[in-house]
Amino acid sequence: MAIDSNSRFDMSSSKANMELAKDIAKDKSLTGARYKLSELDPEYGPMGSSHARFKTPRTPLEFNIEDASNFKYDMDHCIKCKGCYWVEHTYNPGVKFNVRCPSNLFNDFDAYGAMGKMRIGVGLLEGDIEWTPSLVNILYSCPLCGACDVACKRNLDLEIELSLESLRVKAVQDGVAPLPAHKSAVDKILETGNIYGSKEDRKAWAKDVKVADKADVLYYVGDNTSFKNPQIAQATATILNKLGIDFMLLDNEKNEGNVVISIGMMDEAKKIAKETVDAIKASGATTVVCSDAEVYRTLKADIPKVLNIATADLGFKVVHIMELAAKAIEDGTLTLTTPIDSRIAYHDASSVSRLCDDWTPYKGERGWMGMIYPGQRRRRGRQGLYKEARTIMAAVPGADNTEFIRIRENALDICAGRGTDIAFPALTKFATEKRLEEAKYLGIETIVSADPQCRDAFNTYADPKDGVKAIDITELIVAAL
Repeated sequence: MAIDSNSRFDMSSSKANMELAKDIAKDKSLTGARYKLSELDPEYGPMGSSHARFKTPRTPLEFNIEDASNFKYDMDHCIKCKGCYWVEHTYNPGVKFNVRCPSNLFNDFDAYGAMGKMRIGVGLLEGDIEWTPSLVNILYSCPLCGACDVACKRNLDLEIELSLESLRVKAVQDGVAPLPAHKSAVDKILETGNIYGSKEDRKAWAKDVKVADKADVLYYVGDNTSFKNPQIAQATATILNKLGIDFMLLDNEKNEGNVVISIGMMDEAKKIAKETVDAIKASGATTVVCSDAEVYRTLKADIPKVLNIATADLGFKVVHIMELAAKAIEDGTLTLTTPIDSRIAYHDASSVSRLCDDWTPYKGERGWMGMIYPGQRRRRGRQGLYKEARTIMAAVPGADNTEFIRIRENALDICAGRGTDIAFPALTKFATEKRLEEAKYLGIETIVSADPQCRDAFNTYADPKDGVKAIDITELIVAAL
């Protein structure tokens, strides 16, 4: 039947259906005594209008992970489309490397994917299921990498990452977490101020670099770079010196709380977050430079979340060394002149890509179709340091610069951070080897990362005969100076 183009927006059918609904509502034998006829919301126009909608009771909403019920709507409205698992074909060429969720790839039972964890969350909140050791393991065998979250927000705007974080907080509140391995790591942090339990001088790396006693810029080094990869700290200092940026170090830097926050121990996380912010403010710094991706994400997004403040209200600006280097390259104040003879590719670590959007607290109401009132711009993983990393990579002379298949917010996380490697080393090994398979397929010789944990995992699990190695982006810059 031909459709009259002039009647495309004729609402007579909808109007007739609404009138029929009124008639049916009068017959309680059909509708039941509890039936209440929905009312139109006058804010959106009268019945018959193309914008008409029924009134939906608004319920209080707060983006606060300390109460998992804030995200019951998000958990309950997952449609199990598995967009959290696959990279959409519009973003990914071919089908060989098209999975975004490492934990669900590791174990293909749905419980290990976001779609399964959302149903577990609803069951826990409604009292239909109880915690078991297996359920706790399932919840934590996930890197909280945000891949599921950015994917879902292309379609439904559900807060998947916050839901997962809130369930971990609930596990701690209910006394079934942390896991023993995580508890041991936290004990070391609380006792010694670092995750390794080391009592060595964390400034030992800085003996041969120029550090100011007082400056507007503070370099927050982090545990991994202080103790395991001091060459990254030295490279970062070299870059800052090259750019003519005076910087200082904290007299008594401590772990910034990355793992503590990630496993849901909120009481300890709040204490560490406040101490960290207070220490930075006391230094007088206006800018904090990071070279460790997880330190960057924690200071910029997670600490504000824990303290219920906006990133903009921290009292200082958080930047990654990549941002400074990329700007200097664009301005012409930093030139890389030494050729690098290697086929190189940048690995988008989650903490400097889809997880580092600024945090803004939210308190309002949820209403029609899950819409929030007042509205707020969602965190979609778009503030990642994608451009900055590639500006640096493109400036390296002599290198054969290429890309992974899964890049930017669609990159495969290798489960080397946020405490995943501590409790689930088999998952870290599996995910890292999957990423290395991608590198081998593309002929990549040098993987460049801005996350020391990723660098460690790649070099630990790479097969020597494949000739693939990983370096930090600061190491690449210094090598190319």
